[in-house]
Amino acid sequence: MMHIAIVAHDNKKKLMENLCVAYRHILGRHRLFATGTTGQVIQDATGLPIEKYLAGHLGGEQQLSAQVALNDIDLVIFLRDPHNQREYEPDINSLLRLCDTHNIPLASNLATAEALLLALDRGDLDWRLNLRR
Repeated sequence: MMHIAIVAHDNKKKLMENLCVAYRHILGRHRLFATGTTGQVIQDATGLPIEKYLAGHLGGEQQLSAQVALNDIDLVIFLRDPHNQREYEPDINSLLRLCDTHNIPLASNLATAEALLLALDRGDLDWRLNLRR
């Protein structure tokens, strides 16, 4: 069972909801984590259990970053809004840097998210299970 983190900026939440509904059959076999609002949206739409952090702007990205730093997350799907800078952008950049540092697959757009979910389903990411603490 992989640990999957799910985050979406406000104007990407509907897209994330649609993604999670479409790939519910894959996501349902794994442990899901999400920032507060995104997690509630996904849980309401899919019925999947989600462990929720605080809302992103209240420290949710920092909570997720801590789990990434501890190598306790295997895959991050973060649908970002590339056109609107956030006041908590340093937290977001820190999360992205930690994913790169710890070799954690990261999707920041729909195409990559779908590719990673299909790879997850095929077992292509099983190597992560050997790295988690």
